Amino acid sequence: MNATRYKQDIKNKAAALGFFHCGFSKAEFLNEEAPRLEHWLQKNYHGSMSYMENHFDKRLDPRLLVDDAKSVISLLLNYHNPIKQTDPEAPKISQYAYGEDYHFVIKDKLQELLDYMKTTIGDIQGRVFVDSAPVMDKVWAKKAGLGWMGKNTNLIHPQEGSYFFIAELITDLEFEADGPMKDYCGTCTKCLDACPTEALIAPYVIDGSKCISHLTIELKDALLPDEFKGKMDNWMFGCDICQEVCPWNKFAKVHTEKRFVPSAQLLDLNHGDWIDLEKETFQNLFKHSAVKRTKFEGLKRNISFLKK
Repeated sequence: MNATRYKQDIKNKAAALGFFHCGFSKAEFLNEEAPRLEHWLQKNYHGSMSYMENHFDKRLDPRLLVDDAKSVISLLLNYHNPIKQTDPEAPKISQYAYGEDYHFVIKDKLQELLDYMKTTIGDIQGRVFVDSAPVMDKVWAKKAGLGWMGKNTNLIHPQEGSYFFIAELITDLEFEADGPMKDYCGTCTKCLDACPTEALIAPYVIDGSKCISHLTIELKDALLPDEFKGKMDNWMFGCDICQEVCPWNKFAKVHTEKRFVPSAQLLDLNHGDWIDLEKETFQNLFKHSAVKRTKFEGLKRNISFLKK
């Protein structure tokens, strides 16, 4: 079923749900991405993220995830919160984890969008994805015209910057695809120059095993590698450095999602509070947060590694 006439209605509904951009691409095998992904995995740039090796075919072809898939609808949700933690010496948390876990927030919105489509269009098939299945979200968003892949390997939108989540709705409906936009990174290398662990080994190439986000979240070892001592820039969960230095983020706007607003308690904890953090406080503070992915022991490991 060609559903192109419903595109604007879907975009309007997505906007009403808080997504600030919505784009459409054809569900097909990612021919260009296949050899890049294979090379990236062979180089072990995925570090301890062994799950990246799983479902290789599904990662490259959405038709293996949704029967008779015709289109991938990509959506962006802003999370930018420039408010800093009160104590400048406190270990830092990436902006995206300030509030409620984005998986829950976005899935609620996507399900409402899918329900709207079923009510408006009829008997359709669709499945929603939020960073929890083998879907190459940045690639699909790029194909849908929602930005270009920056040299820091983040998707960048010329009017919004890069502080946003990417989500997908894969459906058996056929839409006219939106075309990609050009790359506007130019000669800029600020992200590569600023990365303290040299994880950005070349423009558009990241060695995930060296990335501070990987080290503080994905790596489950009891100890962090000594080679990164003194290079973590006081990050205990995630890292925003390559976004903070990106010139395009001067256009980033503060989000309006209430569920992403950080608690005063989180922002007010000082350096000593984090050093002395107890499990009960951790559980209360991060009950509905993405930070719980590190677990208490992981966060304490990270904080301890940052000690001078």
